[in-house]
Amino acid sequence: MARGETAGSYRELSNDQMEERDHNCNLDDEKESDEEDAKGTELQDNDVSSTSLSTIFGKVCLKNTFAVILIFIYLLLMAVAVFLAYQTISDYREKLKHPVMSVSFQEVQKYDAPGIAFYLGEAELLSCKHHFHDHVQFLVNPGQPGEIDCIKENVSFMDPYRNQTWKSALVLRGPQEVRKKELVFLQFHLNETEEDFSAIGYLLFSSFEEFQESPDKAQFMQDCERSYSIWTFSGGFRTWVKMSLVKTTEKDKSESVEFRQESTLVRYNDRRPGSEQSDQWFFVVFEWKDPFIQKVQDIITANQWNTIAILCGVFLALFKAAEFAKLSIKWMIKIRKRQQRRKAQELNQMS
Repeated sequence: MARGETAGSYRELSNDQMEERDHNCNLDDEKESDEEDAKGTELQDNDVSSTSLSTIFGKVCLKNTFAVILIFIYLLLMAVAVFLAYQTISDYREKLKHPVMSVSFQEVQKYDAPGIAFYLGEAELLSCKHHFHDHVQFLVNPGQPGEIDCIKENVSFMDPYRNQTWKSALVLRGPQEVRKKELVFLQFHLNETEEDFSAIGYLLFSSFEEFQESPDKAQFMQDCERSYSIWTFSGGFRTWVKMSLVKTTEKDKSESVEFRQESTLVRYNDRRPGSEQSDQWFFVVFEWKDPFIQKVQDIITANQWNTIAILCGVFLALFKAAEFAKLSIKWMIKIRKRQQRRKAQELNQMS
């Protein structure tokens, strides 16, 4: 009986020891697993924090790079705006120095009758008549005195370019009706001349009426010789003169008048014997070319208001670019401060 109890007690003790060992082993395994889990969670937390930090850093770098690119673009736009402002001012000053000639045409129903001054010398006026519709009648008695159907006046005056030299001019009223193609046909003859070439000089001025109303006609003719050119037509030809009028506005707003003319020469068939041809004949026709008066004036193509508007737009763009650059810099500083605060907080949590 004693041996059976002793054996039973021994078996119980051995079973109890085995259970304690198993329990201790289980506790050790649980501790090891807990430690491994803790280490795993720490590693995972470290990985997550490093990933979040790299993501935040990448976003901040991207934002900073984008902000720098924007600032560079706006600086480039500011440079372009400054260049445009400088170029606009330079162009405006250049156009002020070099105005452009503007030509316009004014259509008229009739012209003011011009004055035609002839410097005859030894020549003599044989006939003068106004014709219409561009029709010159057949010469019945060429070289003989005929009808003088023109308003004329003789004037003597001092030569403006040669002192103590008197000149004499026969002043006639020119054609006026341009729509009716009014023309003036004149005939002269000259017996003898001391010149190498036979010619009669003439001068055109703008208004015969002003000549008639002038109190000092000699002074008027002197002024005309200073302002207008003297032309000539030769003997033995019919000279057809077509006139056009040019009015030029000067810089001081005064207006000058100039005649431009196209002349056509047609040889006269002189059927007289050679001994009689020493008495030379002159034929001349005056007619308006067209009903348009050419007006010439200098204009400045640069408009000061357009230039001011362009400069205002340029300076407004500069102001906006500077304002955007200032806001971009403030935004970058704010992001950097926020990033530094986040780093400080993460370091505090980790410590």
